[in-house]
Amino acid sequence: MPTLTNLADDALIALDNLTDRAANLVHPTVRLGVTGLSRAGKTVFISSLVHNLLNGGRLPLFEAARSGRISRVRLEPQPDDAVPRFQYEEHIRALVGERLWPDSTRAISQLRITLDYESASGWGRLWSPGRLSVDVVDYPGEWLLDLPLLGQDFSAFSQTTVALARSGVRSLLSAEWLGATALLDPRAPADEAAARRLADLFTRYLKACKSDERSLSTLPPGRFLMPGDLEGSPALTFAPLPNLPDGNAPKGSLWAMMERRYEAYKTHVVKPFFREHFARLDRQIVLIDALQAVNRGAEAVRDLERALGDVMACFRPGTTGFLSSLLTRRIDRVVVAATKADHLHHENHPHLEALTRRLVERAVKRIGMSGAGVEVMALASVRATREATVKQDGTELPVIVGTPMAGETIDGETFDGNRKTAIFPGDLPADPQALFEAAETGADGPLAPTLNFVRFRPPEMQAAGEELKLSIPHIRLDRALQYLIGDRLA
Repeated sequence: MPTLTNLADDALIALDNLTDRAANLVHPTVRLGVTGLSRAGKTVFISSLVHNLLNGGRLPLFEAARSGRISRVRLEPQPDDAVPRFQYEEHIRALVGERLWPDSTRAISQLRITLDYESASGWGRLWSPGRLSVDVVDYPGEWLLDLPLLGQDFSAFSQTTVALARSGVRSLLSAEWLGATALLDPRAPADEAAARRLADLFTRYLKACKSDERSLSTLPPGRFLMPGDLEGSPALTFAPLPNLPDGNAPKGSLWAMMERRYEAYKTHVVKPFFREHFARLDRQIVLIDALQAVNRGAEAVRDLERALGDVMACFRPGTTGFLSSLLTRRIDRVVVAATKADHLHHENHPHLEALTRRLVERAVKRIGMSGAGVEVMALASVRATREATVKQDGTELPVIVGTPMAGETIDGETFDGNRKTAIFPGDLPADPQALFEAAETGADGPLAPTLNFVRFRPPEMQAAGEELKLSIPHIRLDRALQYLIGDRLA
């Protein structure tokens, strides 16, 4: 893909890395990026990860914890004073005290957790300080999907975005915006009212794509969906336009205005995120809701695959030598995790992992496996269900038991958020290629019709008024921890 930085950016990134490396000599640290696509549950993942580390959770695959080499775990003040703190305590109160899924964060945040440990080797115990800080950097997946814009000019961005908007279900969602665009001459004098109307229609199109009914994933520019303090600024008041036939636009034209604002968006929004946060990451986990995509149908699956391709292409994968690492950082381990594994019986977890592996395999081939390691897994950051069996017509049927969220409907019955129920979750095909073949034919509706997709409340972990005595249950959180930081605790 085109380069994302220029010489000035590279110089600033190199300076940041030199500063980080110097600090690491005194205080070993790994910066872990956590992001998610389309309500995949990154806030829940971070909250559960930190809670299990702080409270001695059941983590049998996390070797340092299993062997008893971790002596102390604590939260510490984060090193970046300009970055908001991840509100861990508030999210835990929602999960445990109120049994509510916490609100997703809409901006970057950070949390530092420090582990004191004993090295597994005698040599390591002699030389290692036995302390590792993990700086968890939480950021929206929409921001990550903005990074490819750094390699595109306004013409390329317009061409790509308009072509996508004219495909499949997007053609219906984008009809009003594209219709308004067709009535405007991009060579006409710049008009602020016209620019605002196009930007508003374009934003509505992106929001419609992201809605639960569609669950599409490729939605740049990300700040249009979460503008924050930039709402109403010129940097967020633009929209793609059909390309000019000869590529020329008069000064002061609508095209020139949109092009200038698009470049301002890259300069003031995308580049600072890349330089100050993304380029400083050591490890990364990307959370996806593959089950939601399968439930929504072919277009959602194809779009998720496209988004993951864009995501993986953004990483600076690979290992570096000692001298080059002083100036250039590389994300050398990436986890792509399909969440909500607790919505399936454990017999289907390998099928969910196979589906996730198929979703990323093209992107993995593109970035190459020589340096970066990419691990794929199915997990549940918070296990909201338990497994059981019921007899039906003399046959034992595997089911999951949990508390459906208020408003969920199963077989015509609407639940109030308090009563538990058992459901047969259905099956994913063992070979994910069947799903992609169905997607290629443009099949309507869920790709796995037997899959029962139900939203559950967090599990009950304490009696009213009591303190939490148990760690938050999960599925394979320990496996993710081992892959992401286990080597740094060896």
